[in-house]
Parts: sequence; structure tokens; C-alpha cells
Amino acid sequence: MNEHSSTQDRPLLGILLMLGFCVMAPIGDALAKLLSTQMPMAQLVAVRFVVQAAILIPIVIATKRHWRMPSRVLHLVFLRTVLHILGIGCMFTALRYLPLADAVAIAFVMPFVMLVLGKYILHEDVGLRRILACIVGFIGTLLVIQPSFAKVGAPALLPLAVAFIFAFFMLLTRKIAKDIDPISLQAVSGVIACVLLAPLLWLGPSTGIADLDLIVPQGNVIWLLLAIGIAGTVAHLFMTWSLRYAPSTTLAPMQYIEIPLAALVGWVVFNDLPNGLAALGICITMGAGLYIVFRERAMLRQPQEAP
Repeated sequence: MNEHSSTQDRPLLGILLMLGFCVMAPIGDALAKLLSTQMPMAQLVAVRFVVQAAILIPIVIATKRHWRMPSRVLHLVFLRTVLHILGIGCMFTALRYLPLADAVAIAFVMPFVMLVLGKYILHEDVGLRRILACIVGFIGTLLVIQPSFAKVGAPALLPLAVAFIFAFFMLLTRKIAKDIDPISLQAVSGVIACVLLAPLLWLGPSTGIADLDLIVPQGNVIWLLLAIGIAGTVAHLFMTWSLRYAPSTTLAPMQYIEIPLAALVGWVVFNDLPNGLAALGICITMGAGLYIVFRERAMLRQPQEAP
């Protein structure tokens, strides 16, 4: 999304919206963790997108937003939606096995992945210091992974897959954001996801794979499913709208508040806290990520200097 100068005069509102994202995202993840052992994974992911479409389509219609897209943009939105489905599926599956804070912290390797992709795919000038910060941050991520991997095995690597998937997801989002309204984008993405997942849900029960099965939710599970969709949709919109009111360089450090908030939610809901090694890794990852953020801000202030 373009950052308009007129909206940059309200940085406090942008920061508050980003804080809203940092609160809503761990709550949505905690709800997914609660249901990940009670619901088939395909159905859980599908409900997330059904609720997203159900919330946003009426808003698009009521506000008369445009959601017709050129074929070029529609192809990119389709690919973006596929990545969104895969990323959420991997994250929800990881939460079945990992403490909430660990899963979120490992997934925060994404900014480092995006920096590397920017260098080797977009041919951006990254610079040695930021590359070294990426290496340090990845070492911190490995410290978070190590105790989880020793305990649960390969599922501890799923948040890494989430990081890579969402790095490409964000690159596509940057590419198409200027061509379509964010609410319309999310509404269309929700519809595409529902269409893509419908055959999987229809054929899944015949495969004998438990995570492709279909069950009828009972009691409080229905409300938890609805809450997951609402939390995910609102969190994403908070993040998108925050960029209307403050530049990304102002908001980027705020995103790291999500990690301690995830630890707090994990402790309150699941009585889970990262162990000593994982906590050290989280601190290293956050430190390296914040270094990159503040380095970017310094480079924007002094564009004449080489990174």
C-alpha cells in the first residue's frame, strides 16, 4: 500500500492499529492452538477463510468498493491466496505441537528471509551489516527451534516454512497493493480460498486422512471457530490500515511486540513459557530484527550513504 504524506501526519493512530494487530494475532493463534487437536486441519483452515469472506463481502457491497481486477492482478491474487492457505495451514499445524511463543518467534525469521529475497530476487542493495544481522537472527531462531525439535521432531520446523511462505506472500502483496483496495483484496482472497478448499473438503473424507476429514462442530467449538475467523480477519485489516496512517519504518519495530504478547497469551491460556535456551533465542532474534529495522530507518534518513 502506498504511504501517503497526508496520512503520515497521524502516526499515533497507525501505532495503535499496529498494537491492535499485535494483540489480535496471538489471540487468533491461541484459538487455533485450542482447536488444532479437536478439529481436522483442513476444516479449521477453511473456516478461517469462510468467516473472512462472510465478514468482508457485505462490507465491499455496502461501501460500493470495486473488486473487479485485471487478469494480471487476479493471477497474482490467486497465487497470493494459495500462499496464504499454505502459510496458515502450516502455522495452525505447528501450534498443535509447539508452545505459542516458540512458534511465533520462529516465524519471525520472515523479515530476514525477505531481506535475502530482496537481495537475490529483487536485486536490492542490502549491505554487509544487514546480512550479518540476518545470520545472527537466524542463529537465534535455531536456538528457539532446538528444544522444540528435540521434543517434537519435524513439526518444530513448520514455522520456518511459514516464514518462507509469508515472505513470498508479502512480496506479492507489495506488488499488487497499489492496484486494489485492501478490503476488496481480502474479500476476493477469501472467496478464492473457499473455492480452492471446497473440493478438498468434499473429497477429503474419502482419503482416510484424519486432517482432511469433516466433523460437525459441537457446543463452544462453533463459537471458537467463528472467533478464529474474526481474529484473523481483523488482525490483518489492522496491519493493513496501520500503513495508511504511519510509515512502515515507524511501525516495523512495533511488530516485535507480538512475540512477548504471544508468550503472555501462551502462559495465561496454556501455562506454557519458553525454556531458557528458547528465551535466549527469542531475545537474539528480536535484537537482530530490531537492528535491521533501525538500520533501514537510518538508511532512509541518509540515502547518500552506502548500506
